Amino acid sequence: MNDYMVAAISGGKDSTAMLLLMLERGMPIDAVIYADTGMDFPEMGAHIEKLDELRCRERGIHINTVRHPRGFEWIMFEQPKVKPYCIEKRRERGIPVYGNGWPGPHVRWCTGHLKTKLVDKAVNQLKGERNAVQCVGIAADEAHRCENNKRKRYPLVEWGITEAQALQICYDRGFDWDGLYRIYDRCSCWCCPLQRIGELRKLRQHHPELWRRLLDMDRRAIEMYGDTPLGRFKENWTVEKLDQRFAAEERQIEWMGGEVMR
Repeated sequence: MNDYMVAAISGGKDSTAMLLLMLERGMPIDAVIYADTGMDFPEMGAHIEKLDELRCRERGIHINTVRHPRGFEWIMFEQPKVKPYCIEKRRERGIPVYGNGWPGPHVRWCTGHLKTKLVDKAVNQLKGERNAVQCVGIAADEAHRCENNKRKRYPLVEWGITEAQALQICYDRGFDWDGLYRIYDRCSCWCCPLQRIGELRKLRQHHPELWRRLLDMDRRAIEMYGDTPLGRFKENWTVEKLDQRFAAEERQIEWMGGEVMR
């Protein structure tokens, strides 16, 4: 039985470049799976549609989008806890026995619930039925992230394609995410608390509607979980404090500009 080749994509530059090159180089692609977290930038939807049109035109098959049935905010605020130990600890601390709060560096539930588990479930089903091999979009300069798994392939690593080269490959073929990568270093979930403060500053400037939503989410997390890891967006920063900081920076820049003009 021939391997059933499955390309798992996030929609970012690396997985997009992987898919484009697989198509151009005539590699077999039997299925493409995209995990929609529901928290991607709005521009990502148009990007996936454009990729889907190309994929359908080239091979006659559409991208298969997988989603969590309830979504990010349900998991963050409403998912019931079921393990007795967890329920007991939360009750001792006066924390609601539902919701996961903000994801953090040690508990990245977002990646597990909204990406990995969904893609793995779809791929594992195909592994059992069709001897599937999963192609993952990791660039050559991040090869340390690759797993030693015979049912996974990393085409960009095999071809020596770096992150910078992957982005240029996408640009050269007309995929530019409506300018997202000219603003942000990475185009994963806009609400990620693990992103750098500089990226959050850009979010406030370029996507104010998403910034307002982030403010509301953080206020809700603080109200529910208080000053605990579940309620902390960042260890030393709430979104409200970041908003005040960015506003003060803008006022300082305006004042300095006025001084220069005088």
